[in-house]
Amino acid sequence: MDKRDLPLRGLRIQWDQVPQDSYLRGIPALNRLEGLDFKRPVTLFCGENGTGKSTLLEAAAVALGYNAEGGTRNFRFSTYQDVSTLHQAVRLIRGAQWSGAGYFFRAETFFNVSTAIMERYNDDGVLPDYHSRSHGESFLSFMQDRSRPGLCLMDEPEAALSPQRQLSLLLLLYRMAGQGSQFLIATHSPIILGIPEADILCFDDTGVHPVAYEETESYQVTRSFVTRREQMLRLLLDEEDGQGNAD
Repeated sequence: MDKRDLPLRGLRIQWDQVPQDSYLRGIPALNRLEGLDFKRPVTLFCGENGTGKSTLLEAAAVALGYNAEGGTRNFRFSTYQDVSTLHQAVRLIRGAQWSGAGYFFRAETFFNVSTAIMERYNDDGVLPDYHSRSHGESFLSFMQDRSRPGLCLMDEPEAALSPQRQLSLLLLLYRMAGQGSQFLIATHSPIILGIPEADILCFDDTGVHPVAYEETESYQVTRSFVTRREQMLRLLLDEEDGQGNAD
């Protein structure tokens, strides 16, 4: 897929729209970021907790008109107002294929989305009851039910999925990307990070920068644990015992 065909070609951050005392300016990966250009159908955000991945993803989603807690652009509900002001400073570069189709998926508020579907948006009774399924099954079903081309932003979609289901999600995303969808995904999963032909952006204290799959911390830590489990456990437990003895 050519860059010109992407629904979202990039974004820019106008920092003069962010208050000087905002906590956003204290996030190292974000406070030096002027913008991002998206060149492939799948862009993955990786990095340690607290580095700004979800904050930027949420800001982009809200700027695009998606509900902050998740859902499509038709969803309008709020159970708790906890949206950062970054979306007010985000300026989007839309492509010719932008149609408004797609959704924002965030693992931590999916329960609220499932409830809203039943209580607010299911008057004709045709929408599925995701509460009637296991947590992981409801995650995957929600994405499968919305498999038509569009722009999809996903925050830790692997949270409730087994490794096997993560592989199913990887295949689904790859197929949808080939059919015209675009994905921005924040993830810690070494499986999701392995989606073929994706761009991976690492958020850390040096800023936001491209990395190869094998350079991601998720891959390196998982590989080390799987191949040297006993050695890593011994090291971790020895450190824990040492801290306990020091007390």
